[in-house]
Parts: sequence; C-alpha cells; structure tokens
Amino acid sequence: MLNPNNLQLQLQQRVAQQLCTIYADIKLSVSIEALAAKLISTMRLTDQLHTPTPQINHWSEKDTILITYGDSILNPDEKPLQTLHRFLQGYCTNTINSVHILPFFPYSSDDGFSVIDYASVNEALGDWDDIKQIAQSYHLMSDLVINHCSSRSKWFDNFIRDEGTGYDYFYTAATYSLSNAAVSTNTDKSDNSYDIDAVVRPRTSPLFRCTQTASGEQQVWCTFSHDQVDLDFSNPKVLINFVSIIRQYLDNGVKLFRLDAIAFLWKKAGTPCINLPETHEMVRLLRTLIEHARPDAVIITETNIPNKENLTYFGNGNEAHCIYNFALPPLLVNTLITGNCQYLKQWMMSMPPAQNGTAYFNFIASHDGIGLRPAEGLLSEQEINQLVTTMQAFGGEISWRTVSTDTKNNASSQTKIERKPYELNISLYDALQGTTAGRDEWGHLRFICAHTIMFALEGIPGIYIHSLLGTGNDYKKRQHTSHNRAINRHRWQLNLLTAQLNDPESQHARSLHDINYLITLRTAQPAFHPNATQFTLQLGEQLFGFWRQSIDRSQSIFCITNISNTQLTLALVSVNLISSDFWYDLITGDTIDDISQILTLSPYQTLWLSNR
Repeated sequence: MLNPNNLQLQLQQRVAQQLCTIYADIKLSVSIEALAAKLISTMRLTDQLHTPTPQINHWSEKDTILITYGDSILNPDEKPLQTLHRFLQGYCTNTINSVHILPFFPYSSDDGFSVIDYASVNEALGDWDDIKQIAQSYHLMSDLVINHCSSRSKWFDNFIRDEGTGYDYFYTAATYSLSNAAVSTNTDKSDNSYDIDAVVRPRTSPLFRCTQTASGEQQVWCTFSHDQVDLDFSNPKVLINFVSIIRQYLDNGVKLFRLDAIAFLWKKAGTPCINLPETHEMVRLLRTLIEHARPDAVIITETNIPNKENLTYFGNGNEAHCIYNFALPPLLVNTLITGNCQYLKQWMMSMPPAQNGTAYFNFIASHDGIGLRPAEGLLSEQEINQLVTTMQAFGGEISWRTVSTDTKNNASSQTKIERKPYELNISLYDALQGTTAGRDEWGHLRFICAHTIMFALEGIPGIYIHSLLGTGNDYKKRQHTSHNRAINRHRWQLNLLTAQLNDPESQHARSLHDINYLITLRTAQPAFHPNATQFTLQLGEQLFGFWRQSIDRSQSIFCITNISNTQLTLALVSVNLISSDFWYDLITGDTIDDISQILTLSPYQTLWLSNR
C-alpha cells in the first residue's frame, strides 16, 4: 500500500503537470505549484484522498438514464422535484435507475442553461434536500454549465461594476486581442489570426455583446446568446471557483457530471475556438480532481460536433468516461423515415468499440433538438435537406447556424456568410409519425422501433422523459416563448398525465408501457452491457442488424430490425446461429425450432434472438 504522503505528492505533481499544459501561454500571477495546491485543497483532497482504478466500468446493463427537467411534471402545492421523485417511484420501478435532472439552478433564459447562481437550487423546483432525496434513490446526473453563465448573475454584475468576485471572469474582445499577441508578433491588425471569421459557433446571433462597465465599454464574447456570457478560463480564479462548485455537487449526491458545451471552453486567436488542446487538458484535469474525490464518479462530455471530433473526447481513456453519441439521433431518424439503413450501417462499422473505463452515451431525443452537425460527413447534403423538409412537414422547426466560406474571384478573395441547418426541433414521437412520403399508420410502431434499436446498441441508454411518455409537439409553448426548442419541452400537469396513463389506449400509456417493457428485458441481458462486443450484420438496406456478445461470452443476442413499412422475410442462415444453442426471441418469447427457417418480420418489428 502506498504511503498517503506519496499519494498526495503524486496527485500534486499530476495536477501541476496538467496546469502547465493548460496555462503554457498564459502569464499567471501565482505559481503552478500554488495553483495545484489550491485546487486540491478546494476539492478537499487533503482531508480524504481516494485512488481511482483505471479502466473500470462504472456501469452495466442495469443502467438507464432518464433525462428530464425538474419541472417536467407539475402538481399543485407540491415541489416539482418531489413530484418527479414520486412519478419515478410510481411509474418507473425496476426500469430507470439513473436520472439526469437538467439545470436545476436559478436561471434567466434557455430553460436553465443561463445560470444565475451555481450554488443554489431554483426555489421554484425545491431545495438541496430534494436533490439529495433523489440522489439516494437514483444515480444522479447534473449539468456543469461551464462555458458560460447568465448576464444577470452576481459575477457579471461585478464585471459591470469592475469590482468583487467575477469582475475579471469573462472573455472579451480585449482578451482575444491579448491571445492574438501571444500567437503572433505581427502588429498588423489585418493579420488573419486577429480575425474572428474562423470562429465556429452554433448560433446566428452576433458573437459580441456591447456592455458598459465602470472601466468603459467592453465587447463580451457570447458563444450562444447575449444572455449567456462566456467565462474566461485563462483566469485561474474561474477554474478555482468551478472546482468549488463541483465539490458542492459531490456533497449533494451528484455522481455523473455532464460538461455542457465543453468544446467551446478555451478560446485562442487564429483558431476556430473549439476543441482546442487546452480544452481537452481541462477535461483531463477535472477528471483527475473528481475521481480522486469519488472514484465511481462519471464525466460525460456534451459536444454537439461532427462525429470524428466528438470521439476525441475519450482521449486515451483519460478524458471523458462517456461521450454523447450525437450522430445516432439524426442517423436513426433518417433511417426510419427513408426505410434505408445504409448510412446507419456505415457509421456503425466505423465506430471504434469503447475501451474499458469508457462508454458511449446513447440517446435519440433530449431537451435540445436533433443535432445535424454530427451528421456532417455521414449523411449527404441531399439526405440532410430531405430530413429537414420531412421534419418541417411533421410540424418541426429548424434552428440555424452561420458558416463562413472563402471564395476567390480572380485576384481577390471574399468571405461569404451563409446559414446551415444546425438542429431539428421536434418531439421524437412526431418526428416518426411518417416517412418521406408523408404520415402513415405506423407512427407508434416506428417510434418504439427506434427505442428497440437504441436499447440494444453498445453504450448506456438515455431516454428523454417526453419520449418515455410519448409527448408530441407543444406548439403553444413554442409560440409563447418564441424559442424553437420549446416545442419539445412540454410541462405536464400531473392530474392530466395520470388520466392519460390510466387510459391504456392513449399514446402516452402505450409509450410508457412499451418502453418500460423493453428496459425490463434489457437490464436482464449480459450481452447488453455497455461494453459488450458489437458487430454489424450485412442484411441489406431494409433489415438493420447487429450482434452483441456478453463480456464473458456466455450470451449472444442478434438484434434484427425491419426498418421499413413493408413486411420482410429473414433467412436465418444469413445470421449464422450456432446450431447447438437454444435460440428464442426475447421480445415475443417465440422459440426458434429450426435455425434454417425463414422468419417474417412485420413493419418496424425487431427480433432480439438470444441463446439464453
């Protein structure tokens, strides 16, 4: 056993090394060693230090994460967090064991993602005791909204007054100019490294907001909106404060940390200001501190970016434990509305298996829209345009982003600004109510089919509460807020929801029943462990199939789905079932009497053929 003093020294050295990488180009007012010591003491690792074991899977096939707002279900005279807790205990027994409560802090916009106070629970939802109660029953996932905070926060108020905590917390045009000086000795402001045209953003709003402060006018960097002002992590005081926030979340039962918009964290002149090396090192640093405080804690990076870039957040097994599988929602929806799984198969075959200690976080719907950037390079422009048009026909909205392209005309060059679709804003239930040919009678089966595929894939499944409940588009909320994402952020009144769930013929009761049934099946299968082997089958364009095998090789499951609206046949000889094993369909319970027989699959039917 290592001496505790040696462990402390090793941790100090590791944190200092990571800080050296992050702040290599920054002149600090404190030494790296002092900053490392401050972070370690802020995380209280001087009091109790745990030794994390590398390449340990902190998850199993038992895990399913529900994604929900704290007030997705409301009940008069009851705190929404308590209502949520009661709903879970009443309707999700033995299915949901983990809960991602979307930002539950005081906020000014973006349904929680413009945080006013990171240290408090929004009084309209409940308090820290309510959070702790949920954490005692479920693995609790919380957002760390780390890239930006609210322009109505105390920090930003102090920035405007130029005094107090926060006065130097924000990234401005002046900060950007300083980073330009660090990367270039060229004082000509026409130098390309001084230009912000290369900056990648998910919004069409102006990058800077003009703010009058006590020290004069400041241009504040806003990646997302002018109410979401970007924090400046080149100032180590910002990092120290966030480590303190993480410690508080740990103390209140948070086990899973979702690093929101982490890809945009670090900015540097002459770069796209996304996915920079300093950002990756910051993820490694936060992981070091968190897992030494709680070895079973999990970091999940939220990076809605092209697939290849997203994969880099695994690092070498030393960054995120889990990454959002952002390519899955657009590819799966596209598959089901076109009746062709070609693109989905190509992507599946290109995805590397997650090494032990890491996992994919699979989801097909969330509080945000269906992102299209992750589909870049996977779907053709024609396919994306068709997907956009189809979702609009089903009542969806489209959110856009701006793109800069350089065009050359004879001897001169020009920068052209255009907009591209960034995400589809629509409830998953409505998104799957038809195909590219229009609405049809297969909507519910197509919707359940999508979940049957997701639950079987390598990775940890996350299900949005409005998918669990089969909630459709909320046009009134979209119109009332003028925000596209509000269309998929309905708030249920508990009595109305209960009435719907008590009606077995309602789409809400059917969705809850069918999804809970699939989760119950999934949690009993070792072959559905998030890190179990996965192999893509070649069964044509309308049958989508893959094979899962448990880590101990005792169980095999062949997952085969008819992704079309026509009846299809499957010759089992094309699947190569082992003749000495007993095979049956987990979903229906039907046995396979002859492994050479031909099976008939109804539209959107899935087989989970298991040998145990």
